[in-house]
Amino acid sequence: MTNLTPTPPLLLIPGHWLGAWAWDDLLPHLEVDATRVSAITLPGLDADDDARATRTVADQAAAILEAMTGLGASHEDPAVLVAHSGANAPVSLVLDQHPARVRRVVWVDSGPLATGTAFAPDFPDAAADLPLPPFDALAQQASLDGLSPSHLERFRTRAVPEPGPVIREPIVLTNAARRAVPTTLVCCSITSAQVREWANGGHPMFAEVALLEHVETIDLPTGHWPMWSRPRDLAAVIASAVCGSV
Repeated sequence: MTNLTPTPPLLLIPGHWLGAWAWDDLLPHLEVDATRVSAITLPGLDADDDARATRTVADQAAAILEAMTGLGASHEDPAVLVAHSGANAPVSLVLDQHPARVRRVVWVDSGPLATGTAFAPDFPDAAADLPLPPFDALAQQASLDGLSPSHLERFRTRAVPEPGPVIREPIVLTNAARRAVPTTLVCCSITSAQVREWANGGHPMFAEVALLEHVETIDLPTGHWPMWSRPRDLAAVIASAVCGSV
C-alpha cells in the first residue's frame, strides 16, 4: 500500500465469519495514505475471545467507533467506512448514533439496514452461534463467483462462527440524519439496476437505499467476496470514493 492520496480516516469492516485478515489481499493495491487506514475484527469474530458468542451488534458498533477514534476520526475529520456484507448491521447503528463522524460509507455488496431488521430473526435462541455453512449451501445465499480453491480453503480455515445475538437481534434506528451521509454502493453479485429496482419496490433488505440523500452506485461484477476475487479493482473503487470525499 503506497502513500499517494491524502486520506481521511479509512476503516475496513468485514462481514460475517471474517476478521481483519479478510482485507489482506486488497491492502497492497489500496493507493492511499497507509497511516490512516485500518481493518477491524469485530467483537465475536475473534477466535481467541472466550465470550465471543455473547457479543452483540451494539458491541460491534462500539468497537467500530473505538477504531475510528484510534485512526483520529472526529467531527472535524470524519471517517470513511467500508462495510462488507453482514457488517451492515453495526455500521447502520454507527451511522444512526454518530452520523457527523462518518464522511462516507462504502457498502461492498451490502447496504444500509432499516430499523427493526435482523439478519436471521428466527435463529434459535438456544443456538450460541452460526458456523460457516458448507459451500454448496452458502452458494444458495451468496455468489462464490471468482473464488479459487485456495480462497475457499482459507475461508474455511479462518472463518469464525457468527455470534447468535448478532444475527438474531433486530437493530433499532431513530436518527434520520444517517440517510444524509454520502453513500457508495458497490454492487457485485447483484447489479445496481436490480438494487434500485428492489429499493424502489420496497424490498425489506433494500428499502433504506431509496431514502438515501446522496448515493452513487458502482457495478463491480463478481461474487459476494470481491476483496478476494477482484482485490485490485475493489481497491481502486475504494480509493476513488475516498478521493471524492476529501
